[in-house]
Formats: sequence, structure tokens, C-alpha cells
Amino acid sequence: MFRIQRCQSSEQAGWLPLRQALWPHASEQEHRDEIGQQLSEPQRYINFVAYDSREQSVGLAEASLRHDYVNGTDNSPVVFLEGIYVAPEQRSQGVAAQLIEFVARWGREQGCVQMASDTGLDNLVSQETHIALGFEETERVVFFKRQL
Repeated sequence: MFRIQRCQSSEQAGWLPLRQALWPHASEQEHRDEIGQQLSEPQRYINFVAYDSREQSVGLAEASLRHDYVNGTDNSPVVFLEGIYVAPEQRSQGVAAQLIEFVARWGREQGCVQMASDTGLDNLVSQETHIALGFEETERVVFFKRQL
């Protein structure tokens, strides 16, 4: 069993390193700015860190409350899983499932009846994880742009 704690401080043990592992392309300052922005809107964002028995951070879930249209859903608001990450050595032990249940509980408290998420078309590990966590695929999209 893992201990799940809601993030309420930018100094939350493990939050920054787990974010950096999940989104390595962003700079430390970008992560810190996003953490600060999320903490400034607690009615919109929720973040959880999972700790093992040694109090080491092993997992992260970040979610938001979305009132705009979310692809594949038919209700509003929707709790949107912005990111989930479990340290490689802790995978397949139920950490992600526990984190998702905490996010789901928060979503229900906000009046949501659906949770949504997305991932890249080429991120097969994430797709498999979503399916294992009870999500169902709703659509696939390729976005385009054209310079004017």
C-alpha cells in the first residue's frame, strides 16, 4: 500500500522530480511556474504524490476541472487527467490505480461524472496504462496547421 498525499506546497517532497521525469522537455523553471500557477487555482487543479513505505516519492497524478468541451465526453464539468507518472521500479504495483482513485474522488466531489485524458498516438505505454486504469478510447485525432 502506498500513501497518497495532496500537493499543497511548491515544496511538496517529490513533486518537482516526478514532474521532471514525466515531462523532461520542460525546464525546472517552467515546472516551478506551472506548480505555482496550479497552486494558485485550487478549485481548478488537484495534484497527488504517492509515497512508498520508506517515504520515497514514487508516483504523481495531476488533474484539472474542465468546463469547456472535452473530446469524447458528453458532460460538464469533466475531471481531466493532465498527467500520471509512476517511477519505473514501482510500476505494476497498483500505484497508478490508487492515484486515479484519489483523482476520481476529487472529481466526484466537484460534480463530475466523467474523467478524461489524452496521450500521443505513438505513446503506446500510456495508451496501455489508460486502458488498464479503466479508460476507454473515444477518438484519434491528427492536428494540422498552415502558416498565413
